Amino acid sequence: MTLDPQFDGAHSAGEARRAVRQGLGVALATSAYGISFGALAVAAGLDVWQTCVMSLFMFTGGSQFAFAGVIGAGGIVAAPAAIASASLLGVRNVAYGMRMSPVIGAGFWRRAAAALFTIDESTAVSLAQRTLRARRVGFWVTGLAIYVGWNISTLAGALLGDVLGDPRAYGLDAAAAAAFLALLWPRLRRRQPIAVGVAAAVIATILTPALTPGIPVIVAALVAIVVGWTNWLGAPDAAPEEPEDVAEREGLP
Repeated sequence: MTLDPQFDGAHSAGEARRAVRQGLGVALATSAYGISFGALAVAAGLDVWQTCVMSLFMFTGGSQFAFAGVIGAGGIVAAPAAIASASLLGVRNVAYGMRMSPVIGAGFWRRAAAALFTIDESTAVSLAQRTLRARRVGFWVTGLAIYVGWNISTLAGALLGDVLGDPRAYGLDAAAAAAFLALLWPRLRRRQPIAVGVAAAVIATILTPALTPGIPVIVAALVAIVVGWTNWLGAPDAAPEEPEDVAEREGLP
């Protein structure tokens, strides 16, 4: 069935506006805990400028919290483990990039710019939309808004932490664990991710008193690799659903 062009255009514009609203809402909520990262990083021994540079160029909250948390627990000696932990958490963005490639479209500079903004939140908002245009709008609005908000709140948190001192007095030392839990919780809907989460937590808890900070996280990550490799407790992945306009263009049902 052929849609009326005016209706189709209005529908597409409505979807894009909804993507903008969702993206800005997610950006506002996500940017807020950049304050915790800034304070935690300064308390871990990083300078204000080092903390801000990390947010400017690394820009992936989970990896940043991991790096600052491991450095704070083990000092400069734990730097290799901190880098390894942050890198492991950043690997997921490569998978996001592969999934978002058809949404972003062709062009070297467009893809290069999109690489910086390919994070959990921008990917989630984008893939939640039903049209290709809305997915693109959701991706860019969410990514750009979080980038600006995260860097502003990082600076604020770093300056605040530098003034207030020990973040443990305000409960900010729990920010890293809270951030990881927020990322993990929505994924615990099937047997496989629940089994991975429980097994990794048990292994990390057992090894933490005996090993250098950061190493238990790396060892626990091997659980996910083994489970993913064997697809234990998992089911064959279904083909990802295409946006409405892509499906119509390709003649899909």
